Amino acid sequence: MTHNVEEWRDEMNAYRMKGLSEIFAKPKPVIGMVHLPPLPGSVGYTGYGMQQIIDFACRDAQRLVEGGVDGLMVENMWDIPFAVGMDTSPEQMCCQTVAAKEVIRSVNLPVGINVVHNGGRVTLGIAIASGARFVRICLLTGAQIWDTGEFDHGCARELLTTRKLTYSENIKLFCDVDKKHSVRFPGLDLDTHIEWTEFYLADALIISGKMTGSAPTVEKVKHAREVIGNRRPILMGSGTNPSNVGEFLKYADGCIVGFSIKEGRPENPVSVDLVKRYMDSVEKVRKTL
Repeated sequence: MTHNVEEWRDEMNAYRMKGLSEIFAKPKPVIGMVHLPPLPGSVGYTGYGMQQIIDFACRDAQRLVEGGVDGLMVENMWDIPFAVGMDTSPEQMCCQTVAAKEVIRSVNLPVGINVVHNGGRVTLGIAIASGARFVRICLLTGAQIWDTGEFDHGCARELLTTRKLTYSENIKLFCDVDKKHSVRFPGLDLDTHIEWTEFYLADALIISGKMTGSAPTVEKVKHAREVIGNRRPILMGSGTNPSNVGEFLKYADGCIVGFSIKEGRPENPVSVDLVKRYMDSVEKVRKTL
């Protein structure tokens, strides 16, 4: 098969997501978080078996489905203190892959993967092995300092190269700008980070607050929309709840939700009632479209 040297850019862009409707069935989709308990090898792990982790994850997945979400994301939320990038241990990576695979088998919704902090190739590897449709990449471009103290940089080159070499361009990249749990490198403003991240083939942008569970300002999301226009979808990455999600969805194209739909404490199971309340607020917005 021969290729025209002048068509390389078109070929690169051919697998880029044109819109969230390529993955999700409804407008303004909601991605519910499946927060895994501490995995073997992490500080919080107390010796329970892999089957208990799988059961916990699949139960939360089923509750999210019952509540009406449009997709799921499996994350190692409680592997704290978080590893950075490729420092994720092999045992944690393998356990998250097994759990994610079981979640994907148990539901009929698109599922994504996130590894904190900024798993990059690790996140992509789990997605390939489990059959996930998309990944959340915490720092595709730029540089910042994480709450654990590590200085980190974007993983665009290694991630995009690995995705190309593994023939996994079907896995879409949902990428944070101004990521929670971090401070941007001095001089890297939100506008610049958005432009860099869009340039390096992000399929969607994620806007979050300062920490998990905290919301950004509506003005920040509105400004991000003004910068990116309609070139990329914007997803809310933290802090939405039944009371404020409608306001954020004026500017965002969808939401990732976790803490506000739990039974009391964030580490507790998902509450079906809270998911339904959240989705009721989202449905009100959908009816206005």
